[in-house]
Amino acid sequence: MPRRVVTGVQATIDELGPPLRGVTFVVVDLETTGGSPEDCGITEIGAVKVRGGAVLGEFGTLVNPGAPIPPLIAVLTGITDRLVAGAPRLAAALPAFLEFARGTVLVAHNAPYDVGFLKAACARHGVVWPEPAVLDTARLARHVVPRDESPNHKLGTLAALFRSPVTPDHRALTDARATVHVLHALMERLGNLGVQSLEELLVYSSRVPASTRRKRGLADDLPNAPGVYVFLDERGRPLYVGRSVDIRTRVRSYFTAAEKRRRMTEMVAIAAAVRPVVCATPLEAAVRELRLIAEHAPPYNRRSRHPERASWVKLTQEPFPRLSVVRRVRPDGAAYIGPFGGGQQAELAVAALHETFRLRQCAGRLPRLPAHGARACLLADLGRCGAPCVGGQGATAYDAIAAAARDAMTRDAREVVATMLARAGALGAGQRFEEASVARDRLLSFLRASGRAQRLGALAGTPELVAARRAEAGGWEFVVVRHGRLAGTAVSRRGADYRPVLETLRATAEHVEPPAPPMPAAHPEETEQILGWLEQPGVRLVDLQGEWATPLHGSVGARARLVPGQDGPTAGEQPAADTGGPSPGAIRARR
Repeated sequence: MPRRVVTGVQATIDELGPPLRGVTFVVVDLETTGGSPEDCGITEIGAVKVRGGAVLGEFGTLVNPGAPIPPLIAVLTGITDRLVAGAPRLAAALPAFLEFARGTVLVAHNAPYDVGFLKAACARHGVVWPEPAVLDTARLARHVVPRDESPNHKLGTLAALFRSPVTPDHRALTDARATVHVLHALMERLGNLGVQSLEELLVYSSRVPASTRRKRGLADDLPNAPGVYVFLDERGRPLYVGRSVDIRTRVRSYFTAAEKRRRMTEMVAIAAAVRPVVCATPLEAAVRELRLIAEHAPPYNRRSRHPERASWVKLTQEPFPRLSVVRRVRPDGAAYIGPFGGGQQAELAVAALHETFRLRQCAGRLPRLPAHGARACLLADLGRCGAPCVGGQGATAYDAIAAAARDAMTRDAREVVATMLARAGALGAGQRFEEASVARDRLLSFLRASGRAQRLGALAGTPELVAARRAEAGGWEFVVVRHGRLAGTAVSRRGADYRPVLETLRATAEHVEPPAPPMPAAHPEETEQILGWLEQPGVRLVDLQGEWATPLHGSVGARARLVPGQDGPTAGEQPAADTGGPSPGAIRARR
């Protein structure tokens, strides 16, 4: 059973895994009664826990396999039936080993053999296999140690090559100790090849083309900082834009087997350089990524490449308004909902409005006074059109129909919801389920678009909004938003007065011209990124100018201002050395 156990601490896994010096490994070796995990048992478990080149603990126990040990195995290992007679059964030894190895990377020489026995033992005894990361030193050695240096890659041969003080002898703990020395020797060689992280070590021997691995040098001069990265081809044209909390680490992952997307492998093959754009805050990185994709339309980005292709549903501003699917929002006083990802979704929303309101569906403008002899269309005969074309009471009533549709699009969608739910319910009751699902889809498309337009319109109509939240390293993250566009962002240092930073940010933030609401002065995805950031718990509204149609978060509502400096953060949020932060305790209405 365990001889000495020291609990290791597994480093936090980031995009490429932790640095090797911070990874806890458990090097394990098993002795068994034969070569098949299904038919043979385990007679001994030996394991050594290491981190940063130091041994943290060892685990060693004989195991009674519950069956005779073959004579050949007994001669090879020295483990006999008499020796294991008083040893614990696997049902007791297995959980003890799994606890010893919990949260670590499992290492073995010819790992499929040892891991196969451990998995089979877990299945046999009803124990959940923890699915640890597994490293095979035999496989790794085949990629690091050439044949002219070693005739084979057996444990004994490698231990002699690397001058291990421990000689393998087919006993589990002894062989595990020898494997530790082999592991460290292999890691030393790989370190000279640029392998510095867990992920790189695990995938080094995977099927990554040598041409891809050689391009790892493109990441060498990149910063370990948050921001955006742009892959460029030989002519300097953007191929792909991404963002990360650690640019260098993320870019390095593209040159390993961790990257399994085929189009990314193709992109890396033609990439010639990577350009970093360091950002002050995660929100700035997200926004810059969207802007660069929209500007350059990189061929290997799939989203946000053509924002101009988004569709909107418009209730026209004319004597007898009608619904139209358009590509641009204009300052014409019309009602708009959207944007939609495609024309099909827009048509679904149009259908929901047509089922609810008797809006005309004919194209073209109609005169305020109907033409002589004008006749209503079939939709009017069916009661689905207000028929303004025929004049009389139809023309007078149509104004009320259009006003109700406009209200549903811009303010209150309950009439559309009630109509479409009743429609879906009636169809479902008649077992016309496919038609009921169409009614459901129409309602959902309308609700998503109208809600999105109202949210975007709230920021689009706001000349300036200033908000703050705690930065991870202390201090404050500040953002200035003007008409739905990120105009500036900055971070104050921990323990420093935030007010000079805020004043400088507001003075230097981008000037933004008012747009045509609900279209903000930015790509709608950018405004939605900003809204998502604003709605996070802990975000404080520092200043807000203009009408705010929808409250942001919690109790902070329309035209509210949080006055910095009058109150510090709540108790426990900030060290006494800080001079105070934007506080939700000082709210003053701004008229």
